[in-house]
Amino acid sequence: MSAQDPGSLTKDLDAILANPGLSGAGVGLVVRAADTGEVLYRHESDRRQQPASNAKLVTSAAALEVLGPDYHFSTTVAASASTTNSVLRGDLYLKGTGDPTMLAADYDALAAQVAASGVRLVTGNLVADDTWFDDMRLASGWAWDDEPFYYNAQVSALTAAPDTDFDAGSIIVTVTPGAAAGQPVRVTTTPPTDHVKIVSSAVTGAPGSGSSITVDREHGTNNILVTGSMATDASADNEFMAVWDPTGYAASLLSAALRAHGVRVLGRTTRAATPAGATQLAARQSIPLHDLLTPFLKLSNNLHAEILVKAMGRARSNTGSWDAGVAAIKTVLPGLGIDPARMFLVDGSGLSRMDHVSPDQISALLIAARAKPWFQTWYTALPIAGDPDRFVGGTLRNRMRNTAAANNVHAKTGSFTGTSALSGYVTAANGRQLVFSMITNNSVGISLRPLEDAVAVRLAGDTGMQQPAPLTVAPNDRRSDLEWCTVKEC
Repeated sequence: MSAQDPGSLTKDLDAILANPGLSGAGVGLVVRAADTGEVLYRHESDRRQQPASNAKLVTSAAALEVLGPDYHFSTTVAASASTTNSVLRGDLYLKGTGDPTMLAADYDALAAQVAASGVRLVTGNLVADDTWFDDMRLASGWAWDDEPFYYNAQVSALTAAPDTDFDAGSIIVTVTPGAAAGQPVRVTTTPPTDHVKIVSSAVTGAPGSGSSITVDREHGTNNILVTGSMATDASADNEFMAVWDPTGYAASLLSAALRAHGVRVLGRTTRAATPAGATQLAARQSIPLHDLLTPFLKLSNNLHAEILVKAMGRARSNTGSWDAGVAAIKTVLPGLGIDPARMFLVDGSGLSRMDHVSPDQISALLIAARAKPWFQTWYTALPIAGDPDRFVGGTLRNRMRNTAAANNVHAKTGSFTGTSALSGYVTAANGRQLVFSMITNNSVGISLRPLEDAVAVRLAGDTGMQQPAPLTVAPNDRRSDLEWCTVKEC
């Protein structure tokens, strides 16, 4: 029989889903021919479930439809008055539209443009204008205990990222040991910023004593709490932390950059909309959406998803909110193979426990996307199994290596406590492209990745694969309490 003989395929996939580790969990799996939509296998795939980061398939495809592949974010600095003899007798306005790719270096470049325009003294205020989006920073259904961490950062039209993964709204806290045991540890941030306050009681331990460093942020503040100990011979500990109030964070970076370029602002940092007719002094445009898709989808960046949702709302109804953005998504869902009345989304990343999507709906989107002019860009931006390059393999870089699925499967991962998903494309041994979607909810104490990988490997045509060992729940196993996003593998 062929590798995709219906009887053989059904037998093998049924065996994978019979793993005792799935007892009590809700599993949906569908496999379809990509060209015809023919259903080759189905197991409870019509049941809506929490999709986790599989929701990003919907968000990214909708953003390409609503905003277009060439969409750019812009960030500007404008003056409310004219400049005379290097003196701006008015306010300086920093306006954002949600650009998640803004780095400290980009705020420095804006400050350099302001200085190059001839301004040396601003008699008014530095005004942060984040009115492009609404002021709701966290979406409905997000877990409160994730709030300090970068994957759950706040959404604002003005923000900044600490790295070229573009983790908007966050900083990197680096902890290194002191010179000798008993000394305080050293704590620095990337980028350097006075927007946060380091509150550290952590000490340096004896050589070989390991590390028990914990980094947290006090809710409602920018107090970064560092506790524990770190051996003198321990490696640096880098922790990605969300800031409280990304608008203030962005403004603080520009304020510091203006000082560095010899531009003095006499007033305070305030917030208001940029007045009509303000004179633009500096501007920065982001990379286009078709390039942003790579860090967005490869690394499963939650903030990119949420910013795009609000950007879609702004584009369609002039309202940068989650409600307006989800409404905009719904307008294009029929063209993506989905009945919007049969699914429920409140955010774009899938972080919300209120999102509900079925594997059937995801598979329909995967099939419909193949007819879109942007498909190849989107397909390439999906994680590719087994490729060790972070910006190729993405969240699948350590999975399915040395199998028929390696460098074959293009798929989106998804995981948080009790939920795991894998949906995408695979080319079978006979050369036929298949789409598949597997979403599992309500698992306890296990990683479902071996089962998801076994499904993908079987679809790639490996009929001689070894079945995954039975998954069992270890006593007091807390792995299911950890969000894979903390290690950028969600």
